[in-house]
Amino acid sequence: AARLLAELETRVSPDARVSGISVSDKQMVEIAKALSRNARVLIMDEPTAVLTNREAAVLFRQIERLKARGTAILYTSHKLDEVARIADRITVFRDGSRVAHAPAGEMDEDRMAQAMVGRALSNLFPPKAPPATGEPVLSVRNFSVGGIVTDASFDLRRGEILGFAGLVGAGRTELMEGLIGIRDSRGTVEVEGRPVAIRSVKDARRAGIVYLTEDRKGRGLLTAKGMRENLTLLALDRFARLAIDTRAEEEALTRSIEEFDVRAPTRQVRVGNLSGGNQQKLLLAKTMLAEPDIVIIDEPTRGIDIGTKQQIYGFIHRLAASGRSVIVVSSEMAEIIGLSHRVVVMRAGRVTGVLEGEDINEDTIVRHAMGLEGREAA
Repeated sequence: AARLLAELETRVSPDARVSGISVSDKQMVEIAKALSRNARVLIMDEPTAVLTNREAAVLFRQIERLKARGTAILYTSHKLDEVARIADRITVFRDGSRVAHAPAGEMDEDRMAQAMVGRALSNLFPPKAPPATGEPVLSVRNFSVGGIVTDASFDLRRGEILGFAGLVGAGRTELMEGLIGIRDSRGTVEVEGRPVAIRSVKDARRAGIVYLTEDRKGRGLLTAKGMRENLTLLALDRFARLAIDTRAEEEALTRSIEEFDVRAPTRQVRVGNLSGGNQQKLLLAKTMLAEPDIVIIDEPTRGIDIGTKQQIYGFIHRLAASGRSVIVVSSEMAEIIGLSHRVVVMRAGRVTGVLEGEDINEDTIVRHAMGLEGREAA
């Protein structure tokens, strides 16, 4: 086990409990387990969905070694640049049917994307509305979370999309989990100018704040249950008196399926059998059923196809246009740049900069994320 983990250049101890390590480390352990079997055929399904670029590069080197030994690899991914980089032959499926197949040299990323969605893709991100102005709806000052985040401060305005960028381990997710009360924290939080004490998800919802977790299968959805049970879970008080009003739940599900374009073979399907994109749309519908004013979305498009990404970006844009305030935590640079009015950059648990206007570019974000420059948060 130690040798395999060392080959993957991960620092996870073989004696560590899987429940106590990060999502990306769990994925590296899963990859190590697959490599240990010395298989002649290895199937990888979205192996890099939660990995950093460095970790993905390590995996690609392992894949090249396996290919050189004669191992056949079936690699499933929505990341088209990865497919173009490592594949010898490419097959594209849409709605359960094969729609394209060609040698890798004959299919570039644009052609793959067009085959996946059935049309040409342009304008992946909606046009940005003018930057939000006015008083903050959320003010966070000197906020610290369990030895991971130290003295973070930022403001969120009405109708704004505020991006949070940084390397994996920068503390972005921990900061958001502290804000909604699922991690111990200290600091000052004001909503609409009023101090609030948030010690639980219920407190956060009462303050008008909801959070979409980065781990939709492990923490966001009950994958063994149906869509109806999942949809109403966060807002169950609206559907329960002496008993749960299943008819009202079914009506809410009908509206959500239409509004969020959730595609399922039947309404009774187990959520675990939905595609990643449809799981994410259901999670978004579940969260919005709570009628929040402030929406925190952690890794909104992890492990979903490019067509559904475009839909999710449209949902986020419309949330902000409707007057809601949105925080987007993402490891995808294009997502941060394409969606955000302003960008908060974190490194090692601290805010290193708040960027806006022409400063929202890859070079400036990376320099702040690497600690090469910084300024006080505004």
